[in-house]
Amino acid sequence: MNIPTYTKPAFWGFVGGVLVCVVVGFMWGGWVTGSTARKDASAAAHTATVVALAPRCAEQFRAQPDAAAKIEALAKASSWERSSLVEKSGFAVLPSTKSSDSDIARACSEILLASPVPEKPKN
Repeated sequence: MNIPTYTKPAFWGFVGGVLVCVVVGFMWGGWVTGSTARKDASAAAHTATVVALAPRCAEQFRAQPDAAAKIEALAKASSWERSSLVEKSGFAVLPSTKSSDSDIARACSEILLASPVPEKPKN
């Protein structure tokens, strides 16, 4: 069997083209491995959970009888202590695990401090 003389250069050209395509795809084309895609999806899901549950946490925190005093204490606390104060209230929880989440607590404390406490009407 006779192999044409141009087969070897064509093969190496193909291999080189594949390598260039892979390098360009992963560097600039946005290709990722499966594990990177799973990590990105997990991070996006957690962020969406925090965005969805933080306003609910703030609403429940404000519904407490002594909310004004607790929000005042939250404002006086250092930024490091704020999320732990909200976590202790029990409102910064993930529904699936029933355990507190520091990211939800942090976002909840930011919401609580960004808007004033609504005054309760006097009867």
